[in-house]
Amino acid sequence: MDLNTTWFLLLGVLLLGYGILDGFDLGVGVLHLFAKDERERRIHMNAIGPVWDGNEVWLLTAGGAMFAAFPPVYATVFSGLYLAFMLLLLALIFRAVSLEFRGKVDLAAWKRVWDWGFGLGSLVPPLLYGVALGNIMAGLPLNAAGDHTGSFLSLLNPYSLLVGLTTLVFFVMHGAAWMMMKTEGELQARMRNWVTRGWALFVALYAGATMMTVYAAPHLFEGVVNMPLFWVALAALVLSVAYIPLAAARTRPGHAFLASATALAAMLGLVGLGLFPTLVPASNDPTLSLTIYNSSSSTKTLTVMLIIALIGMPFVIGYTALIYRAFRGKVTITEESY
Repeated sequence: MDLNTTWFLLLGVLLLGYGILDGFDLGVGVLHLFAKDERERRIHMNAIGPVWDGNEVWLLTAGGAMFAAFPPVYATVFSGLYLAFMLLLLALIFRAVSLEFRGKVDLAAWKRVWDWGFGLGSLVPPLLYGVALGNIMAGLPLNAAGDHTGSFLSLLNPYSLLVGLTTLVFFVMHGAAWMMMKTEGELQARMRNWVTRGWALFVALYAGATMMTVYAAPHLFEGVVNMPLFWVALAALVLSVAYIPLAAARTRPGHAFLASATALAAMLGLVGLGLFPTLVPASNDPTLSLTIYNSSSSTKTLTVMLIIALIGMPFVIGYTALIYRAFRGKVTITEESY
């Protein structure tokens, strides 16, 4: 375990934290599009209102960690996927503004505009995250300087779009599990149905994406089956995914949410094991790939940043736990609510 590997793991932890936390509130935002009435729409917004902005901090931290530990990777990914990131930023801005502006004017048309802004602003990011992940898994065309030589349209290939759709469906299922914890009665029952339907569609899409990965990204399977961690992660994935509909059927939303979070951790773990030690595979020439060794900062930088991370992360985790504890329980609509 060297510094480069440590930062690879830390980056994975930050991305996982973001996926689990912001994943559910993005899913809730998509479900907001299917709310029946004004009361349900307000419940959707207030189910994530106290935590959504804190959840997005994990993405900012992951980007900062990538910039500090692996600057060439940061440059390649953020420049090569520039248009995609601009679309992502636009969607996140609309989502945030919708939360704050929707209740400022008591007009149906006004609220309808911001409802669509909130819903679409929540739908686009998971789709783009999946497309980006699919392209990273399959590899990007790079030149000798590590620059991405493809186009925006080349990113929208069938494999990456399938991974994007799989990610979107998973986040909707994950969000429905969260909503089961925050609601009761008829709305909770509908959220339970969303979990089970989302689960069935996710399993079908994930199976298809896995089969396509064998052809689109065969390098991910080279030697990985000989790793004990691969089988541990695979077992965790199978067991957690299998338990999600059972927990939902028994109206155990906390269990369903934890199983969904475990499934996400297992999936990211499998991707990490397949990629390691590569961060950005080069689809045109494997020797041009960016790894944790040829694209890392200096040893001193990695050491100093690791010390900062070890000091700061407990505060972040502790604060996050405190906020979730303070706002636990079912959603109640008050005058101060969204």
